[in-house]
Amino acid sequence: MRPDAVIFDIGNVLIEWNPERFYDAEIGPARRRALFEAVDLHAMNDRVDRGGDFRDTIYETAEAYPEWRDEIRLWHDRWIELAQPEIPESVRLLRALRGRGVPVFALTNFGIGSFELARGHYPFLDEFDRAFISGHMGVIKPEPEIYARVEAETGLAPERLLFADDRADNVAAAAARGWQAHRFDGHEGWARRLVDAGLLGAEAAA
Repeated sequence: MRPDAVIFDIGNVLIEWNPERFYDAEIGPARRRALFEAVDLHAMNDRVDRGGDFRDTIYETAEAYPEWRDEIRLWHDRWIELAQPEIPESVRLLRALRGRGVPVFALTNFGIGSFELARGHYPFLDEFDRAFISGHMGVIKPEPEIYARVEAETGLAPERLLFADDRADNVAAAAARGWQAHRFDGHEGWARRLVDAGLLGAEAAA
């Protein structure tokens, strides 16, 4: 079935998201491992993605772990270095779809403040027909509610949506609702999926 709309995750689909790589370069792999074992930084980030204040959530966590205060604050103070670079081939596919008149949405776990920061660095984030941002919605993937709200707010049936995400749990949750879902592990496979779905020609996807 040819989809009526395509939905992109952002992190590791359109922009690389690799906090561990940033911290390895900043404080060294051994100290980074110790930090991530001592502090659940990804759970902290989930709170931001649910709508928690970007700075306050991170700085409050830093105060709770004074021995790691400076390192934790980097998650806020140098956040854009955790979320880079863009994946240009995926951005090109986004624009190719739009050029064909295909509605394109984002569905992403992203904080309110961090998304605004990202928009200043990545202009293509303003090119979606609509962006569903977890921080504004108060719910994150892979919770079923976030997918249900996308269906309700777009008015599109689940089987008419084609969704790409790098995380298996997010893809599985979408598929469980009847979405056409693709596990993103590189732009080549995503391009093939878009061609197979009848949304792009081989030349446009190449």
